[in-house]
Amino acid sequence: MSAPTAPDSTVPQEPPPPGFQAPHPGSPAMPRWDAGVLPLAPIFKNKNWAMLIGPGLVLGASAIGGGEWLTGPTITAQFGGSLLWLCTLSILGQVIYNIEISRYTLYCGEPIFTGKFRTMPGPMFWMMLYLILDLGSILPYLASNAAIPAAAMWLGRLPDTATDGFLLKTLGCLIFASVFVPLSVGGKVYNSMKAVMTFKLITVVGFLLFLAVFYSDASTWTEIFTGFFKFGNVPIKAETVNDPNVDNVFVAWSQGRSIALDFSIVGFLAAMAGISGNGGLTNTPMSNYTRDQGWGMGAHVGAIPSIVGGHAIELSHVGMVFSTDDETSLARWKGWLWHVMREQWFLWMPACFLGIALPSMLSVQFLPKRTVLEDKWLAAGMTAKGVQDAVGDSVADWGSAFSWVGPSFWYMTLFCGLLVLGTSMASTADGVLRRWVDVFWTALPFLRKWDTRHIGRLYFGVLCVYLVFGLIMLTLVPGDKLLTLATGILYNYALGFSCFHVLYVNRTLLPKVIQPGWFQQTGLVLGGLYFSTMAIVSTTQELPKLMTLLREMMG
Repeated sequence: MSAPTAPDSTVPQEPPPPGFQAPHPGSPAMPRWDAGVLPLAPIFKNKNWAMLIGPGLVLGASAIGGGEWLTGPTITAQFGGSLLWLCTLSILGQVIYNIEISRYTLYCGEPIFTGKFRTMPGPMFWMMLYLILDLGSILPYLASNAAIPAAAMWLGRLPDTATDGFLLKTLGCLIFASVFVPLSVGGKVYNSMKAVMTFKLITVVGFLLFLAVFYSDASTWTEIFTGFFKFGNVPIKAETVNDPNVDNVFVAWSQGRSIALDFSIVGFLAAMAGISGNGGLTNTPMSNYTRDQGWGMGAHVGAIPSIVGGHAIELSHVGMVFSTDDETSLARWKGWLWHVMREQWFLWMPACFLGIALPSMLSVQFLPKRTVLEDKWLAAGMTAKGVQDAVGDSVADWGSAFSWVGPSFWYMTLFCGLLVLGTSMASTADGVLRRWVDVFWTALPFLRKWDTRHIGRLYFGVLCVYLVFGLIMLTLVPGDKLLTLATGILYNYALGFSCFHVLYVNRTLLPKVIQPGWFQQTGLVLGGLYFSTMAIVSTTQELPKLMTLLREMMG
């Protein structure tokens, strides 16, 4: 079987060491791994650094998503950058999480979702549980939100849900359907996603950096970046508009003061923290992309092909593991683990912080301080208008021939919002499909009888089912609020539980010598506790709103 290989690595063709049999830990309902040899890890050089960029680019670009574009600016419009430390904790937890799910894939070539289904009590139990936890990713809230900037560009104003409801639903369905195009062409689906996310990263980050350099004050950037380190800041009730609306719990504790916490915004902050980075189970494709990139034992397994142009690509039904009894394999293993860590710490993590900082910069710079906005798209619309006015004023002295410049930046700001949300919908959809297609491919006995060249048919079949489901949800559910609220609540539950489950997978399925150390294990536990706490907080604050919207929909 032809399989992708990593740059500057050689896939050894020699058989596994004599007497080595692949282990079969976990549930007996899952098939035994195959045995193989770990390839050489690529060597990082100046001439090949671009070729070594892989999964971190795709999910790093995805990190500039709906939460970063909508919830981040809404919070910073009201509180400045003082509460962004919640995003710092979220991103750091996800870096460790991403490395640990890739650890499993480097060892056996299977994505982490398949590894979860290998643990006891067995695949059927985990299938039912993760269908519930993954509902936040399955709901097409990003498409419903992407319809708003698309409609604004069409109408020349922000749409009104009462009068423009049909247009919003139509555009939402069209956007949702269009994101499946890159998932159907290009050979490997991973290659198509990498191209889409590269275009998004260059366009959105380039535009925002232009505004940051030429139209933002130094105080704005100080406000944003210091906010990532203001640990302990919390929103408080302000009696008047001139009173502070943020206090620090550590300072208050040292001074013996009590804090009147503003619980009305706590649920929204929890949702922002949960969606920062990738959020929910949308991180799990990191391990799928590690496999498709041909890293570690993924070089022996294959990849998911697109339905158009991917007929020569295959995907094995089971993973392949290597012997950890010799120093050569362990040396290669350390090279691969460092390769993943380098990309996570130096590419994915900075991309996540930029994904929060750049959109938040817009609201801090172009909106009045302490602007309270209940509608997140009102923040986006006001920000676009602020950009238009700032750019228009800067070219006013050039004459009437340049009067078009300001309005063009209004459209460009909205276009970036459309690009952010639309491409995030594509990566989220691909993540949902990958999780379940990979699990079905390995866990279901009748699918294991399929030819390894036919994985694309399964992927395309599940894609069509998901497309129909999403269109139904976009048609029946009124507006975007219900989908967004439900997604924010479920994301924290999913990621919190997944942190604990990944720790369990790596401690029970991996050989002792390559299991995570105390630092990584502690990070997963703390991450699980953090996201679980955010989940409980967001539920207590947002569930009443969710129930109200449900009653309105039913009534």
